Amino acid sequence: MSVEFNHTIVLSRDREKSAHFLARILGLEVGAPAGVFLPVTTANGVTLDFLTIDADVPMQHYAFLVSEDEFDEALARLVEARIPIQADPHGNHPRRINRNDGGRGVYFLDPAGHGLEIITRPYGADPASPLNGVTEDVAGAV
Repeated sequence: MSVEFNHTIVLSRDREKSAHFLARILGLEVGAPAGVFLPVTTANGVTLDFLTIDADVPMQHYAFLVSEDEFDEALARLVEARIPIQADPHGNHPRRINRNDGGRGVYFLDPAGHGLEIITRPYGADPASPLNGVTEDVAGAV
């Protein structure tokens, strides 16, 4: 059997709020609770199991590879919900997306403070792309 990533636990102060946020932005569904976990499953079968904890939540980073159409839809939901976006993980390019590897990418925070990222091309897919390092304004973004 080949090794596959199956699931991870996502800590939050409110599993309902965090799971529904991610599902709404990415156009996914929240599954039925499984004990203390609230799952959101991606198209390749990986499950993010949201867990409410009563403690400070350390920031984690979760990146999602999406199609161009899915990117457009997710970006529109981010803008409509007035969720701050940026083209880089350090916040040097607010209200912008990046064009790395000839695709598009954007960073934003979830309700628990986790850094989320959506990209249309995997890292390193086109290291010679003339778009590497290019960012673009997003109309209406905050």
